[in-house]
Amino acid sequence: MQLKILGCSGGISAGRRTTCYGIGDDILLDCGTGVGALERDDMCHIRHVFLTHSHVDHVLGLPLLLDTVFDCVTKPLIVHGQPETITALKEHILNWTIWPDFAELPNPHNPVLAYETMQPGDTVEVEGYAFTMVRVSHVVPTVAYIVERDGRSFCFSGDTGPNDTLWAALNARDSLDLLLIECAFPNSHAELCRLAKHYCPATLAEDLEKLRHRPTVVITHLKPGGEETTWRECQEEIRGFELVRAKNDQVYEIGVPATP
Repeated sequence: MQLKILGCSGGISAGRRTTCYGIGDDILLDCGTGVGALERDDMCHIRHVFLTHSHVDHVLGLPLLLDTVFDCVTKPLIVHGQPETITALKEHILNWTIWPDFAELPNPHNPVLAYETMQPGDTVEVEGYAFTMVRVSHVVPTVAYIVERDGRSFCFSGDTGPNDTLWAALNARDSLDLLLIECAFPNSHAELCRLAKHYCPATLAEDLEKLRHRPTVVITHLKPGGEETTWRECQEEIRGFELVRAKNDQVYEIGVPATP
């Protein structure tokens, strides 16, 4: 099971791309600016996008992806997400004002885009992968995904602050190979994290104590300006796990260490 980090930053600048992960050749987890790291031919292979929530850093690339692959799509690209996330896309982005509604183009009977709603607790099987949606705690309805195939598994937390639902869902499983989890700000911004419902190193370390598995932990979603401090504090605060700082273009064969 191959996972590639296309974008993992909490912001943009040269070398920074927002959240997007590729699974195999045809599935994306979130669709931030990281999707722009793909060649167009690779974009044309994308069949499914699983969204964690509606915030722009996680969906910004989707309208442009649809536009880019318009001429090479032979059946709809399917976007999976909570009803609230899909409603937000329809009402605020793919609404003919911000961007065309690709669920009606080139015509409503043969669209480029189709939606499939999921609820927390649902499992959807796609291309041999099982995606289980888990509710987490953020300022808009947000989920994590546990992805399983051939006895291997990983979890992507989406955006979240302290919660119990994610850890209960993970502990209910027999194993976990890899955990990609956000940590947006350093400890000095603990109050901002509380208000915005993000982790800082201290709160993440506390919640990781709830996890009975010992996967490799990949720290994602570092906000520009505080990245070095946040990463250093994660290394100081978190004990008992192999920690990796997420970087663009890292490739994981799940169960095997990342390539440089």
